[in-house]
Amino acid sequence: MSELDALARRVGEIAVRAAAAILEVYESDFAVTCKDDRSPLTAADLAANRVIVEALRALTPEWPVLSEESAEVAWSERARWQRYWIVDPLDGTREFVKRNGEFTVNIALIDDHRPILGVVQTPVSGELACAWEGGGTWIGDRAGGVARHVTTRTRAMPLVVAGSRSHGSEHEAALLSRLGPCAKLPLGSSLKFVRIAAAEADLYLRLGPTSEWDTAAGQCVLEQAGGAVLDFSGRPLRYNTRDSLLNPDFFAVGERAADWSALLA
Repeated sequence: MSELDALARRVGEIAVRAAAAILEVYESDFAVTCKDDRSPLTAADLAANRVIVEALRALTPEWPVLSEESAEVAWSERARWQRYWIVDPLDGTREFVKRNGEFTVNIALIDDHRPILGVVQTPVSGELACAWEGGGTWIGDRAGGVARHVTTRTRAMPLVVAGSRSHGSEHEAALLSRLGPCAKLPLGSSLKFVRIAAAEADLYLRLGPTSEWDTAAGQCVLEQAGGAVLDFSGRPLRYNTRDSLLNPDFFAVGERAADWSALLA
């Protein structure tokens, strides 16, 4: 068993424990507050963050942990990081508040600005997607069944486009119109990356701000299944390269060989 294989198993267990903490709040009458950027925050975000950060620090005390709920780390310090964990303890808090089940726990390991291990766990369904460099992408469920190895597919026609339930724009619609007939698959959180990795969708187009913890785990899950997460210059998203933790506009695809930048230009 490789180092990353063993780590992925342990991190999957941590994500499941965080999911249990989330579900305790999900099944109660929870309160919602707003962060400085007006995004929602619940006790579930904080409970999951506590579980994950404490467990990762115990597992690999030599590697820093960067979390959405504890992101106040100066660039002068982050710039020295070679390998570190990046965490979104509850991706899709808006979907959590709506109680539609489309929220996830995201944990990724970054090395030299690239995600080399990623875990996306869906608390309500129990689905667990794990991926690591050289090991592929595996998806299992809470029923205890054997995880299946998944790979992306060649583009379907019509194209199945996974899209956010909470975001979208006229510009996005205009870009998609250039690709021909499309079937929409509305989804919250990092589930869009997972569905493309599992060959159930072909494209996710995201215009507008996202943070690095929103994409790192999903990017690893998709890349190790054969897909890609690219900016509009055709370059893979990279992590911790500057002071800002915001991503550029990007698209996630299953068929890596297609010239998506030209198709969307």
